[in-house]
Amino acid sequence: MNLLEMVREDPRGRTTARTATLALVLAGLASFQVAATAYYGFFRIGGEFDRNPATEAIVALVGGLGLLPSLVLGAALLVRASVAFVHGAPRRPGWRLAGLALAPQADAQVIKIDGSSTVFPITEAVAEEFQIQKRGKVRVTVGISGTGGGFKKFCRGETDIQDASRPILAAEMEACRAAGIKYYELPVAYDALTVVVNPQNTWITQLTIPELKKIWEPASQGKITRWNQVNSKWPNETLALFGPGSDSGTFDYFTEAVVGKAKSSRGDYTGSEDDNVLVQGVASNKNALGYFGYAYYQPNASRLKAVPIVGKSGKAVGPSLDNVVNGSYEPLSRPIFIYVAEKSAQKPEVKEFVEYYLAKSVPLIEEVKYVPLPAKAYQLAADHFRNGKLGTGFGGVPEVGLKVEELLAREAKL
Repeated sequence: MNLLEMVREDPRGRTTARTATLALVLAGLASFQVAATAYYGFFRIGGEFDRNPATEAIVALVGGLGLLPSLVLGAALLVRASVAFVHGAPRRPGWRLAGLALAPQADAQVIKIDGSSTVFPITEAVAEEFQIQKRGKVRVTVGISGTGGGFKKFCRGETDIQDASRPILAAEMEACRAAGIKYYELPVAYDALTVVVNPQNTWITQLTIPELKKIWEPASQGKITRWNQVNSKWPNETLALFGPGSDSGTFDYFTEAVVGKAKSSRGDYTGSEDDNVLVQGVASNKNALGYFGYAYYQPNASRLKAVPIVGKSGKAVGPSLDNVVNGSYEPLSRPIFIYVAEKSAQKPEVKEFVEYYLAKSVPLIEEVKYVPLPAKAYQLAADHFRNGKLGTGFGGVPEVGLKVEELLAREAKL
């Protein structure tokens, strides 16, 4: 990690942009202090102990060479601090102050995780705490290539654990089967998939599922491009759409819940596997609408407006932890998962990490603004992992509104 990458935004709020800015300012000032001290020391010594011009020239040259790195670093850090102050910390998830966890040992065991950007904040938090506990003996890497992109790697045997914001699909099951990859399906939390608009949007107070379908279905591509084409009471303004890319499990779940078929969506929208790109897009455009996981909305609530959704009850219900728990936020509440490769689970470090995840993650899940599962669900998942219950309870077909307890009671399929 180079010095200019020491601070990254943490979606859990552990290291805020303000903290990052302060750290950078202090580092910059410290660099200038080093430069000033070196300058004073070199030139004072040269002046007091030898007035010979040649000696003073040599001291000045040496002193200048020593000052240059500190001056450059100080200037760079202060510029970086000003950017963080104006725009917030860099927007890629997972950045935090270096040194919070012990550096891994050279011979540390490595656990490779990839997949969903939605599940990332939880897994990243668990990984950080686990690495601290292991005192550098285990290194956990966590990528965010999206649920679909992650499953491609997982079914090639490139990763140990797969973060997934929707269950494994039939094609992915076949890919894993062809490669001899067996796996455990372990639900870890609930998420509230959140539809957002810009705070300057005054005409949207709620949205129905039919309205969302009209906006996002494939038939709307190139045709539904203005707000008043969705609802005549809304203004004749351009409709700017932001959503996850097609490799995202959030994309799969949203299209299943709203359009009625997974991966069935218009393509003329700004898509990204990085939810922070979507946050920025909606926050900077008055006419924008987007969707992503609740954990990316909550820390940006001052820059976005969450839209209450009218579900089967006929009442408009906003996304919140309480509404996920009581079941009223439907159909956009969903369980999220980790998948663990059977061969990887035979490694002591992976086995210990998964057991730690299921036993210790609840406070971290709450910290990153997701909803923990019932205690019994974690116990059942741990029992399945310990007893070798392999496969998925979905059978390759996504389901909207399924309770975790029902899922864990099903017979699993590979």
